Amino acid sequence: MSLPYDKMQNIGSLIPFLYQESQNGLPEGKSPNEIITNFFEKYTELQTEQEQIDLMFRMIQYIERQVVLFDSIEDAAFSSLHSENGKGSLKSIYHVAQAQGKTEEVRKKIENFVTRVVFTAHPTQFYPTNVQQIIQDLRDAIQQDSVSKIDMLLQQLGKTPFINDEKPTPYDEASSIIYYLRNVYYQTIGKLYEEVNQLFFSESNPLQSPVIQLGFWPGGDRDGNPFVTSEITWKVARLLRTSIIKNYYKHLKIIQRRLTFKHVTQPLKELSDLLYEHMFNEDGPITIDQIKDKLQETRTILIEKHNGIFLDILDDFITRVNIFGLHFASLDIRQDSRIHQKVINQIVEKYTGIDLNDLSETEKIELLTNPSFTVKAEDFEEEIVVDTIKNVYQLKDIQEQNGELGVNRYIISNSETIFDVLNVYALFKFCGYKDEDIRFDIMPLFETIRGLDGAEATMNKLYNLPIYAEHLKRRKDRQSIMLGFSDGTKDGGYIKANWEIYRTKEILTAVSVKNQIDVIFFDGRGGPPARGGGKTHEFYASQGKTIANNETQITIQGQTITSNYGTLPQAKHNFEQLYTAGIISDVFATSESQIAPDERILIDRLASISYKKYEDLKAHPSFMPYLENMSTLKYYGKTNIGSRPSKRGGDKKLEFDDLRAIPFVGSWSQLKQNIPGYFGVGTAINEFKKEGKLDEIKDLFKHSSFFRTLIQNSMMSMSKTYFPLTSYMKDDAEYGEFWNILHDEFELSKELCLEISGYEVLMQDEPLNKASVQMREKIVLPLLTIQQFALNKIHHDSEFKALYEQMVMRSLFGNINASRNSA
Repeated sequence: MSLPYDKMQNIGSLIPFLYQESQNGLPEGKSPNEIITNFFEKYTELQTEQEQIDLMFRMIQYIERQVVLFDSIEDAAFSSLHSENGKGSLKSIYHVAQAQGKTEEVRKKIENFVTRVVFTAHPTQFYPTNVQQIIQDLRDAIQQDSVSKIDMLLQQLGKTPFINDEKPTPYDEASSIIYYLRNVYYQTIGKLYEEVNQLFFSESNPLQSPVIQLGFWPGGDRDGNPFVTSEITWKVARLLRTSIIKNYYKHLKIIQRRLTFKHVTQPLKELSDLLYEHMFNEDGPITIDQIKDKLQETRTILIEKHNGIFLDILDDFITRVNIFGLHFASLDIRQDSRIHQKVINQIVEKYTGIDLNDLSETEKIELLTNPSFTVKAEDFEEEIVVDTIKNVYQLKDIQEQNGELGVNRYIISNSETIFDVLNVYALFKFCGYKDEDIRFDIMPLFETIRGLDGAEATMNKLYNLPIYAEHLKRRKDRQSIMLGFSDGTKDGGYIKANWEIYRTKEILTAVSVKNQIDVIFFDGRGGPPARGGGKTHEFYASQGKTIANNETQITIQGQTITSNYGTLPQAKHNFEQLYTAGIISDVFATSESQIAPDERILIDRLASISYKKYEDLKAHPSFMPYLENMSTLKYYGKTNIGSRPSKRGGDKKLEFDDLRAIPFVGSWSQLKQNIPGYFGVGTAINEFKKEGKLDEIKDLFKHSSFFRTLIQNSMMSMSKTYFPLTSYMKDDAEYGEFWNILHDEFELSKELCLEISGYEVLMQDEPLNKASVQMREKIVLPLLTIQQFALNKIHHDSEFKALYEQMVMRSLFGNINASRNSA
């Protein structure tokens, strides 16, 4: 209450009154307008609208900082709330394996199993770097129980801006995430490897797999982001390389304090000098072999001349070098298939005069895979074409600098046909790569319902195409395929999207096995359940034997990076849980993780019914107008929260297909309606109830871990839903009918999910998460009331419209930040 704001007297004591007015008034049917008006009349003496606006802005500032304090408290409490040796930990797996006589089976699985965590900059959290650092310092001060430190940090927080003056660049986003690579993941992943090695392997036969690999999208993800250029990609690749060298240099200093013996100090000094030089000379010719050779020389001397004293700390360093190389995290390249097609069309027409549309499929494949020309960027004018060509040329240089793992995956968004993959292969060939030089996994991303439906035919054709089969042979007969949850949910609704992805994985597993290919699935899972997040570890543990489990690969983004992987204890716990989930689903699979034929029929029907309900909603004439006019959708693009525009297609009219999943899901979240997380679920279950078959769905919830996880994630979405906030819309002449459709489906879904689960309340089996959600919802309720009040003022063309628009944008921040536990 004593934060040093300008004109902030009594804000801390006023907010509880606004909370009370909202908590009591909204369920009674009062509109946010009535609540805010009553609040000003009852609790303030402010006379002018300008004074009231000033007060609301200050309340937003205050609530933003309340959220930060709660974040810090949760972070500080993490270790006391999560047992190091609890369910899903490596030690628990070890003890279960011993008890069941499966230790050797687990060891064999681990030898060839890797979990790849890919960090993206998708803006689902809005904290600037300065505020993130205060959160970390606050967490430490709370753990130390230092009231004086906490007080000083809260004062700092009061004077620190919560918004960026300018949009962050992709390089800024990369720098922000690299902070965690350097200060959290370098330590965490090394410790995890050490623990796996100690539990399941011996000194004479150590584990060769890195356990966890890191992937990186900022600077490489070009999909819909015109600010990711070839220049940015090069800068980020160099930053990753320089950052890991700095970590090695710092780590080596610790080792040099112990290894002070004759003959040992010299090779370590030579290595230290080499690393130091290359921290400041980014173009220097350092290689990973140079580093490894010096370390191996030191190790040999240590064993032969000094009885191996402190060998463990040297081996720990060698392990990090083996894991992180000169790349630190692998930079993924991603672009939309439609952009590739545009670039390919222009290249082919420029050099051959041929229109690709005039060719047969066979002729097209021949031209793409066996070109008679080499492309030059300077031969073109359009920026996207020039930059795409430059990017393909530079990838070989990045591999030379950072190693092959520096950049070795090219992901194609919106993949639907074989040509979406072959176009990328063609780009490499057009840019002068020989077949054997294409040391890249070319990865289709199936994300739309259409793309998922056609995935089997697409991959079967590719596997049987001689030139692509040869490419896969050079890639050790491994094909990586990405599946997108965010756009899938946006496109097909909650149950349909998740079931289609599950079935597509099964189908692609079968077609890959048939063609003797090891398929690896990469899941684009977002923060909240509506974007594929939710109970992530349970999701992977619930995947049965019908789905290939060669690796676990997943995107981590936005608030999930800071909330689940932002500190050493959190990162270790969540990396570990994610890693062991893949082992559990393979070695310790239960009948619950296998979906029986009769259960498939039930889920399939549920998916079809819910999909129809969702499709009807999308086809409603009010669907897009409601989002544009009654939600915060149009304001996402105006906030300085991320480098990427909120929609594809530039300034043209907003189309559903161009709308990005984050602002789409986020806008429903701001309304506290969370439609993508459950809409259609109630209608689907109700069909069975009407037929007297609800017991079948109850049994499905009880016996299928996949379906149970799906419904529990949906219940998490519903627990963050609060229709009283917008109940005033039910009487709106234009949108009243549409609001009632949304509200009725929510009530039906909530009632029936509780009925099939046997729960009395949502999230009944997750007391920790439930308590966190409730506390956060309580903190942001006044903020949401202010936001709805401001939106209403904008609709009625207030003379202060510009200020109210700014208010809506500011209120986005606290509400989204408060949802950090959604993953």
